[in-house]
Amino acid sequence: MTFIRKYGAYVVMTIPALALFLYFHTLPALRGIMYSFTNWNGFGPFHWIGFSNYIGLFHDPQVMHSYLFTLQFAVVTVILVNVLSLVIALALNSKIMLPKTFKALYFMPYVLSTLVVSYIFNYLFSNVEPSVAKSLHLTSLASNILGTNWAWVGIVIVACWQGVAFNTILYLAGLQTIPEEVYEASLIDGASAWTNFWKVTFPLIAPFFTINMVLAAKNYLQVFDQVVALTNGGPGTSTQSVAFVIYTNGFGGGELAYQSANAVVFLVVLVLIALLQMRFLRGREVQL
Repeated sequence: MTFIRKYGAYVVMTIPALALFLYFHTLPALRGIMYSFTNWNGFGPFHWIGFSNYIGLFHDPQVMHSYLFTLQFAVVTVILVNVLSLVIALALNSKIMLPKTFKALYFMPYVLSTLVVSYIFNYLFSNVEPSVAKSLHLTSLASNILGTNWAWVGIVIVACWQGVAFNTILYLAGLQTIPEEVYEASLIDGASAWTNFWKVTFPLIAPFFTINMVLAAKNYLQVFDQVVALTNGGPGTSTQSVAFVIYTNGFGGGELAYQSANAVVFLVVLVLIALLQMRFLRGREVQL
């Protein structure tokens, strides 16, 4: 009775949210795992086929290519986003007087819809960029980049342009936790700007670096909207991400059970990458 009097209100408020979470998140996930062991195509009866779907994934060139593209895209984008974010955060946190308008505008891309941003860049890459290149006699840039082997670069540009703002906010939060006395002591010791950053600033914001790396990797490994709006997986299948293959082949190609198995494997990959990142980066924090 004491527990009910003390925590009853919290339990009552928690139950609806927990029920909705279980119904709309946990239950579909469990059903997806179940379907991955069947031959279900989205309707009608199904039969249990064991691990056949999982075995087939490793012999499917389209699936293997999607994993390769996704990993390459994520590595490049995570590095670029974190480098740019850290540079911008250092500039915003420095003594350099930046216009307040700039401080507000640089965060605006993050609050815009990813699909809307991607469709706008699709227009820019398809129409504006070739026209500007032709007027400047840059023949190598006079074609739509999204229709060439460099289409992945267009996706990287859009992802970086939109993703830098959030990481910058986290780095700014980390920089503001560093006491001024630390910098004063390093100046007295005669440390250069690079030494000051590498030996003082970066070790003290290492936990924020870890958070940014893990969150960025998770987001860009699940890239989908940018692919749909910019290239639709083309040219050919060169920019098909794992999420794109799961969605298009699962719901549009009658491979619901097969792509459910792909989704389970992808979940395992995401978890393993996150755990490896945490283990390595946390270890680096201790060394720093």
